Formats: sequence, structure tokens, C-alpha cells
Amino acid sequence: MADSVPFHRIAVIGTGLIGGSFALAVRKYFPTIEVVGWDRDAASLERARVRGAVQEKADDIAGALRGADLVYVALPVSAIVKSLAPIAAAAEPSALVTDTGSTKVLIGQAARECFRGKSPLFLGGHPMAGKENSGIASADADLFKSAAYALIANEDGADQRIKNFAALVTAIGARIVWCDAETHDWSVGIVSHLPQLLSIALAQVIQDESDETGFPLALAGPGLQDTLRLAGSPYGVWRDILVTNSDNVGRALNRLGQTIEHLQQNLKSNELEQEFHAANEIYKLLRR
Repeated sequence: MADSVPFHRIAVIGTGLIGGSFALAVRKYFPTIEVVGWDRDAASLERARVRGAVQEKADDIAGALRGADLVYVALPVSAIVKSLAPIAAAAEPSALVTDTGSTKVLIGQAARECFRGKSPLFLGGHPMAGKENSGIASADADLFKSAAYALIANEDGADQRIKNFAALVTAIGARIVWCDAETHDWSVGIVSHLPQLLSIALAQVIQDESDETGFPLALAGPGLQDTLRLAGSPYGVWRDILVTNSDNVGRALNRLGQTIEHLQQNLKSNELEQEFHAANEIYKLLRR
């Protein structure tokens, strides 16, 4: 349990995997904070209540925002963009509004328009946490532990509300990374979106190569299952991400293609030791 309480009432807009996990984490580490939820899917919202993620259910967004000093918007990117105007109009003047969108440039542009001259403060955010399975059923209070959590702001001179949110995020186990929207979208294009598409491409190759005897999958080991974990993610989760970060993802795919071509050209040589060594070092960094 955290020593200090940075917020008193939190409205979670979207009670799926990320919103539900955040709500569960708040309930675990800040049990005195009131959490109210709203979701387009009434069944998901009810399951969030049954699981104890939210204490109250709101009938609409405006009702959820009433009295909330933190608004946590955990919707797909396109839905976040559409929700910003009504949230800016209904949020308490002293509230902090933050989102979890996987791309930040488009959301940031929309937020600047919607929150222009408004008292509520908007903070772009993105927890680098998730699972291949979506929905409140997969929500976990410890989902954010040891995960990077991007905040689209400058730590120096940040508003006290932003500092309070950073303290909350740290308390639930995440590691804050401060950056601008452009740096974020370029980075996730390489370390998140490219691995997702690589997993999809690998699965497609295996499917195309498979025959009626069950091969080659009959010889697959745990390494393939580890590599293809991301292939279990539904397209509905990734559609908006890829559309709104297509330039960065396209560059990442081109760079990957160049690397694959280099590997292909050197398959019969003894000159790939350097590439394996570099890959080993990256793996070690991630394991720290």
C-alpha cells in the first residue's frame, strides 16, 4: 500500500485489459481511492465491477467524470481521439486527463485542439505492458510491474498533477520514461510494432508451408511458441496502431528487410558471428 494518496477519485474510461489492470492496481495499492468505470461494453463494465476493479459503474462518460480528479482513458486510438472533446467539456476543471494510446502524435494533435483554453490538463501516456489476450478477464493488478510507462511531457517543470500521476504509476510498479510524441512513435515502431508484424509474418510462413501430415509444426519446440506469442494478438487491437504509425512502421519493416537480405546473402559463409554477438547483447540488456 502506498503511503500518500495522489488522487481521490479516478474515472477509468474503458475497462478492458489495460483500463481494468490499472483499476485493479489502484485498488491494490491505493485502496482509499474511489474508482468509477465506464465502458462501451456494458458486460465488460459489469465484469470489472464483479472483479473489484471499479466500485461504481457510470451510464455515460459525463457521469463517470463527475468529481474525478484523474481521468484514465484506456480505449483504442481512434476511440480516444473521438472521446477527447466530450471529456474536455465534462471533466472537472482541476482534473488530469491521461490516455493509454499506443501511438501519441495523432492523439496529441487532437488533445491540443480539444483542451485549448480548458482548465483540465491533458497528459499523453502509454504503458508498455499487455498480453496477447485482451479484455477484463485477462486484467492483472501487477501488469505494470517493471514495465516502461511513457509519459509525453518534460519532467522538469511538470505540473503538480503530472507529478502526482507519475508517483502513482511508480507506486504500481512501472518505470517512467519521459519523451515527446514523435520520439515515442518512432521508438515503439521498432520495439513494439515491428515485433508484432514479424510474429504475424512468421506465423503466415509456417501456415503456408504446412501440409496435411502436420509438418513442420510437428517438430516445433517451445522456442517457436515463445517467438509466436505476439501472433495471438487480435487484429482489432492493432488496426488503429498500424494505421496511425504507418510511416514509422514502414521504415522499420524496410530496415528489417535489409537485415534479412544480409543474413540470406551470408548463410553459406562463416561471417555471421558479429550479428549473433550483437543480438546476444541486446537480449542481455532486456533480461536485466
